[in-house]
Amino acid sequence: MNELNNVNYDISFSDGVVTFKNINTTLNFVRYNEETEVEYIFVNPIFRRKGLAKKLL
Repeated sequence: MNELNNVNYDISFSDGVVTFKNINTTLNFVRYNEETEVEYIFVNPIFRRKGLAKKLL
């Protein structure tokens, strides 16, 4: 379990996707291609402006 700005989360890696989740929901995720270029990034609106996207990248 990791913590950033009072938000606890677990990290999972699967087929080009890195996901931060807590016990209730997905906080954010990033999808990347074979060249490790970011294709898509999502941050749950409830958890925006807490530094999670920066930490994810």
